[in-house]
Amino acid sequence: MDISSDESDDWFMESLNTYKDLHVFQLEHPTKVIEWTGDKNICVAGYTGARSEILELLLPLKLYAGENQGLCAERDFKVQHGGFSEEPVESLIHIPGTRCVVTSGSSSSTLQIWDIGGDDSDVIKGTGVINLKSTSAKGSKIAPGLTDEPAVLHGSCINEVQLTEIATGQILYTVAKESSDSVSGLQFVNACVFLICASDGTLLMVDTRDPSTCHYPLEDSKSGLHWSFGLRSDSSQSEPSSCTVARLSSSGHMLLSDLRNLQSPFCQTQLNVQHSTSKKDFLNVSWAPVLDRCLSVSGFDGTVHIYNTMNWSTEGQSPQPVFSHRGHEMSHEAKYSGSPPVVTTHSWHQSRPKTLLSAATDGSLHVWDWVDKITDR
Repeated sequence: MDISSDESDDWFMESLNTYKDLHVFQLEHPTKVIEWTGDKNICVAGYTGARSEILELLLPLKLYAGENQGLCAERDFKVQHGGFSEEPVESLIHIPGTRCVVTSGSSSSTLQIWDIGGDDSDVIKGTGVINLKSTSAKGSKIAPGLTDEPAVLHGSCINEVQLTEIATGQILYTVAKESSDSVSGLQFVNACVFLICASDGTLLMVDTRDPSTCHYPLEDSKSGLHWSFGLRSDSSQSEPSSCTVARLSSSGHMLLSDLRNLQSPFCQTQLNVQHSTSKKDFLNVSWAPVLDRCLSVSGFDGTVHIYNTMNWSTEGQSPQPVFSHRGHEMSHEAKYSGSPPVVTTHSWHQSRPKTLLSAATDGSLHVWDWVDKITDR
């Protein structure tokens, strides 16, 4: 979609009333990952080129200036720590309670372990590797373990998913499922239970105390579609009864399921988004950690859509988003580059209800807080 100069100018004028905050940053190389390392810090890493930067950034302090924003000059992201990966970074996770991140790339059969540094150094250093189950495994999906000792859950195919202790490399659990289907996402429900979403939309629920695996294929699987998923937890206990799973397909089909009955979604709907199979790597659905029953969707074009699922019907058609962030496609770079940018990833702030970060294929990185015309004054 070509954006005219007039349309871009109109959007900018409109944004003065539709955003509480909007800060724009330009990375040297685009990122697929935005990972929180603190309340005001994120990690990003490049996915293009043979050698990729890993950066820890401090969010613009103006976000936190409150009523005294006029007195705060810091409107930009600030690089706090940096390092280099010898391969493109496809996935990156932070291990809670540590200064450790783990990355996976597209070209090696190991996971890389990094120390993102402290006050005494601005260098992000590689500290070790985790060897994968298969030497042919590439682009493993990863998730932080919720065990007492730092651990990472990882795998590119279902039969290669395992939980590994970071310090020792000890394998704590291996999924006993003979399936070579590729993994599109992993996430823990609690310290013992985790979910696997296969790229064809199949869900698997695994309990590390039990060698068996619960398998939930789609009832009417649509061939050729790629699926992504997001898990919402209503309580700190993260019991299955309080969790909801959202699955999003590359055609914009959305399924919502209760963890107590993953076989039968309680809601299905078709989102009004651009259908694309070529951008499946960027498909992202995320639940808001603070706003009840709100989720966000990106990866189809240069937009991040926010939806409130509260009133979605069982067979709802094309629900309207409560807000759409079009800042990436309206950016200056987008008007003059050969193709419009696509949002590669986005992430909700963990405590600020309507604050999100998003990144796009042109290297743009935005942090934004939208104005809810109904509740905001």
